[in-house]
Amino acid sequence: MLNKKILSYKTRSLVTNNTVVRRSISYSEARSIGIIFSIEDLKKHETIKKFIKQLEKDGKKTQVLAFLPKGHQNFEFLFDFFTVKDISFWGNFTASQVMEFAQKPFDFLFYMDTVSNPLIKNILAMSKARCRIGKFDDENSAVCELMIQTTNGSTQELASEMYRYTKLLS
Repeated sequence: MLNKKILSYKTRSLVTNNTVVRRSISYSEARSIGIIFSIEDLKKHETIKKFIKQLEKDGKKTQVLAFLPKGHQNFEFLFDFFTVKDISFWGNFTASQVMEFAQKPFDFLFYMDTVSNPLIKNILAMSKARCRIGKFDDENSAVCELMIQTTNGSTQELASEMYRYTKLLS
């Protein structure tokens, strides 16, 4: 319980102290795209894989990081992932793949969760990405430059709308 409070405090501090210049560029100019999400079920996993194929078809280089909650199955080891065991009591990430992901200057970083995750919000706050995109939610407003409203709350709709609105950026 204490480490969640510490993590929340650290996230607020990271948001305040992160000096990365945030700006969106046109989708056609974008080269590197990050995707971060929490593993939930096979349907979400398949949706993310289709989204990645769509981005790669457009010539974008993608990198993915997933959070594997306790009790959930990792359907395949296609993506780098981390668990709660990769976080110290003080809310510091100990997994190198998390720190490397956060330091990448992605043109766009897509946050693919429909329910806010405090661990991923912390990574978004650390991120060097130019434009972070997530679901419209008050909790995401401090860590996303662009938020997408969905009607049915599905990951499929979120991915479709993220793709659509990002392509409109020029």
